[in-house]
Amino acid sequence: MAKLKRLRAPKFWKVPKKVEKWVVAPRPGPHKKFESIPLAIIIRDMLKITDTANEAKRIIKMGEVLVDGKTRKDHKYPVGLMDVVAVPKLEKYFRVVPAAKGLELIEINKKESEEKICRINNKTTMKKGKLQLNLHDGKAILVDKDVYKTGDSVLVELPSQKIKEHAKLEKENLGLITKGKNSGKLVKIKEVIATKGREPNKVVCELEKEPIEVLKDHVLVVGKDKPMIKIE
Repeated sequence: MAKLKRLRAPKFWKVPKKVEKWVVAPRPGPHKKFESIPLAIIIRDMLKITDTANEAKRIIKMGEVLVDGKTRKDHKYPVGLMDVVAVPKLEKYFRVVPAAKGLELIEINKKESEEKICRINNKTTMKKGKLQLNLHDGKAILVDKDVYKTGDSVLVELPSQKIKEHAKLEKENLGLITKGKNSGKLVKIKEVIATKGREPNKVVCELEKEPIEVLKDHVLVVGKDKPMIKIE
């Protein structure tokens, strides 16, 4: 559907609810509908680079906005967790991070805009022994060595997708909670619990010196002693 009723739009989009009936909906893509933000909404409502939807559409169509280092000319393009939005003409760069009520954008510098943390959602064995890492943002990377596990994170170079660092989902590493009441909080991983049957795997984390249990899929490993990139 091309449009979405404003009253149904997630609060983190920051669109006024009573101005008009409809708002642009994100196009199907690498992130789920209500876990992403249409590029036009980011430009107009969140960053306030333009005053109107038409102005936002125009600068996007002109190729002035990049996502993860690549020009995106579709104003409905879905931008999601850890994606990097850049407007080079304004020398403005932003990263999408989890927040208490969904997603928010933090400003970063140009150097930071050339890197991104991606979670490994699953792996696929390809021909000739190659291994494909399937990442949380819909992208895939081919690797030679099977040293990566589901739930680990990789720091990739943008837009080349070259792996720069590997952070394992293991004890004492740092995690970022991506969903739930503690979304956006930085935690220390204490234990990974593999459950039986259909029950989802969990991770025991330390938050403000207290233990909490989080679904494995809701933890993004961001580094060892400190985050690999700016996340807050």
